[in-house]
Amino acid sequence: MPADRVLTGDGLTLEPLRVERAEEMASALGDPALHSVIGGRPASADELRARYARQLRGPADPSEEWCTWVVRDGGDGPLVGYVQATLTRDGARAELAWVVGTPWQGRGVARRAAALVLAEARRRGAEVVLAHVRPGHAPSEAVARSLGMRPTDVVVDGETRWSMETGRP
Repeated sequence: MPADRVLTGDGLTLEPLRVERAEEMASALGDPALHSVIGGRPASADELRARYARQLRGPADPSEEWCTWVVRDGGDGPLVGYVQATLTRDGARAELAWVVGTPWQGRGVARRAAALVLAEARRRGAEVVLAHVRPGHAPSEAVARSLGMRPTDVVVDGETRWSMETGRP
C-alpha cells in the first residue's frame, strides 16, 4: 500500500514520492535552520536521489509499508516539503511525520498536508495514529493537536509520542 495516489485539498497537492523530485526537494529543504529542528544537515540532490530510491524499495520489516508524498503548494506551485505515513500491513496503525521548508512555515502547510494523509490513513483503515514530536517544538505540537492527537508519556529518541484512536471509518 505505497503512496500510489495523488491527494489534493485545502490548497495543496500531495504527489507520491519519486526519485525525480530530489533536485526540487533539495532546494525546498536546503535551509540549515530547518535541520537544527529535524536533525542532520541539508542533503544534496544526489543524496536525496539515493535516499528516495531506498525509501521506494520499502522497509525491511514486512509488517510495515512506507508511504511518502511530496507537498506541492497548489496544483502547479513549488514543492515545499513532504509528509510520511508508516502503516502496518494490516492497516490498523499509522505513524505520521511532516517536514515543511522554512520559507513555507507558518502558513498551515504542515497542518493541511498532515490532515490529508490522516484522512488517507483512515480511509485505509488505521485505528491508531501516532507521531513523534520534539518536546517544546510548538509548531509540530500544534499540528499534532490539530489532528486530534494527544501527547503520551512515551519518549522515543528524545521525541514525545503523540497518539489518537480513530476507529475504523
